[in-house]
Amino acid sequence: MAEDGKGAERVTFSRGYDVCIMAIDGTWRRDCKLNAISDTDAILTVEGSIQGLNLKEFFLLLSSTGLAYRRCELVRVNGAEMDIQFLRGKNRKKRGASGGRDEAA
Repeated sequence: MAEDGKGAERVTFSRGYDVCIMAIDGTWRRDCKLNAISDTDAILTVEGSIQGLNLKEFFLLLSSTGLAYRRCELVRVNGAEMDIQFLRGKNRKKRGASGGRDEAA
């Protein structure tokens, strides 16, 4: 069921899923709990202070090795809870039959 009329289904985790947020340049990192996620946004609970951090653009690290991540921006803060929105690349093309690889001409 779509929440807030946004049109995207959101998956909610009852205990939260351990994730991290990290600066684009890698200068800071915070542990978080992922409470809910959809194709376009997510709700996190941050462990530690976010005061003074540049949250205009950052990474949400979904795996401990950093191989699964999304580029994000802050939408709203309510205490330790953050609403974030996923950013899409400006020149990113949809993957076609070639799996996103450039074909030799």
